[in-house]
Amino acid sequence: MPLKIGVLMGGVSEEKDVSLSSGFSVIKACERNGYKAKKIQFNGNFEEILPDAKRVDIVFNALHGGVGENGQIQSLLKKNNIKFTGSNEHASKLCMNKERSKIIAQILGMKTPSWETIDKKHLKPKLNLPYVIKPNEQGSTVGLSLVENQKMLKEALGLAFNYSDNILVEEYIKGRELAVSIVGNDVFPIIEVVPSKKLYDYECKYVPGKSQYLCPADLDSVTDYNIKRDTALIFEELGCFGYGRADFLLDDCGSYYFLEMNTLPGMTSTSLLPKSVATAGVSFEKLIKNIIVMGL
Repeated sequence: MPLKIGVLMGGVSEEKDVSLSSGFSVIKACERNGYKAKKIQFNGNFEEILPDAKRVDIVFNALHGGVGENGQIQSLLKKNNIKFTGSNEHASKLCMNKERSKIIAQILGMKTPSWETIDKKHLKPKLNLPYVIKPNEQGSTVGLSLVENQKMLKEALGLAFNYSDNILVEEYIKGRELAVSIVGNDVFPIIEVVPSKKLYDYECKYVPGKSQYLCPADLDSVTDYNIKRDTALIFEELGCFGYGRADFLLDDCGSYYFLEMNTLPGMTSTSLLPKSVATAGVSFEKLIKNIIVMGL
């Protein structure tokens, strides 16, 4: 009997469309692997997905952002003894909170851009311009802005507060955007993202032609080794499991800065993590199979 895989997709976050793309790609890969794949579309009602989730061998979590990535779905599945791919509820919740994961990075001795958190009662950042404003608990560069002068602040705050009650104000570091993928115990070739704008925002991420992707990134061997080592270290310390993607900035002086860990990165055949593993000779189908086997 072929394995029955329930592919959980959709959701109610700002990343719903990305999740649907990931989900359909995963379904195709499952079918090519000889599995029986079933679409489980999540529309915000936890109870509605349980009957289908209980009828499969494992749920492949292809949700992005919101309750799909912050530990709530993971908690529900675990409570109902349903196997699922990726990190558990504790690691998911921790990684979704950018400030908490940055604090852990600092404890581990890693650099991370200086930051402060503000809410609607404390609207005036103390950091020197320029800085980046982003929701503290949001993914996929949603609500992200580069603030270069005071005139830009109000609009940036308004955008970020659309998605979160707590805002991260982060030191702007001019540097190279690096994405580091990890699957199991293996860290794969680093990707350099070259956006068409100063900031790798939602438009640069999802509009074709707005960014270039260089894999493997052109790094000296020491920097490449150190970033991969630190990716494996923080993946473990955050309690992550299965797969993930860490984002870093590399400045002109050769210092690198941890930004965040993504526990449910995009899983289309052209997303960053699949691009990285493909460079190492691992097909998308093999990647999906490995993630499922780990989850089982």
